[in-house]
Amino acid sequence: MANTDSTTHTLDVPGARLCYETHGSGPLLLLVGAPMGSRGFATITPLLAEDHTVVTYDPRGILRSTVDDPAREGTLEVLTDDVHRLLSALGTEPAYVFGNSGGAAIGLDLLTRHPEQVRALVAHEPPLMELLPDSAQLRAAADEVYDTYVNVGRNEALKKYAALTGVERFSRPPGGGRHEVTDLDSFTPPDDVRAILDRFFLHIFRPTACYAPDIAALRAASAPVAVGGGTTSKGQLSHRAAVALAGRLGTYVVDFPGDHTGFQGEPEAFAATLRRVLTETA
Repeated sequence: MANTDSTTHTLDVPGARLCYETHGSGPLLLLVGAPMGSRGFATITPLLAEDHTVVTYDPRGILRSTVDDPAREGTLEVLTDDVHRLLSALGTEPAYVFGNSGGAAIGLDLLTRHPEQVRALVAHEPPLMELLPDSAQLRAAADEVYDTYVNVGRNEALKKYAALTGVERFSRPPGGGRHEVTDLDSFTPPDDVRAILDRFFLHIFRPTACYAPDIAALRAASAPVAVGGGTTSKGQLSHRAAVALAGRLGTYVVDFPGDHTGFQGEPEAFAATLRRVLTETA
């Protein structure tokens, strides 16, 4: 029987302390979310740990990962540098990297700036607004989400974010279940989700959504890039961006089960698809 035991560790990085977990044994597979932390991947991690050493972590300022200065402006470069330092602490072996949403933008930036650390990248629904023909309008809408959060509050910003992205489901830790939002006026997230949303709107959403990947560098990288999209999220912002990215890279979008976070709702089918994609890239 495969060893799927997990251990928890911390890593000091400039301006923050990251909390990360390792699960199982085998080739290294890093799961990256933004703002999603380890608990967001809880349903799929033990499945993947049957034949991989799976590493999950909480991004700086999220849940168990702390920051020295919560007011310091967030940048994609800092988020990517955290992943770079985490992989360096784990050894010299290049890793398979699966990035979801903002984590996919981080994965693309990691491959661009530290290609030696990536064996293969699966970018699942990166919200890359700059690749879309209506990027100027989308960028303005993202700025409006931020301004609404700062000047009005979390709930109104959440409504505008949902309208912009089409994503109306949000993780509801610690139980691993989810809250399907059908009426945002009645949505009252628990304390930890409120803290995640605060960090997200201030320091993560715009840096990841407004990231413009270096397509030439990605095409030239020795590590393959697979672009994923949810079968039930077609037409949403991140799925549109995935289609655009795949087109720029000269590839196609791999259909993954479910929506923007399909690994939470359909973990077995999602894990099987991810395992197949990793095998094909190898």
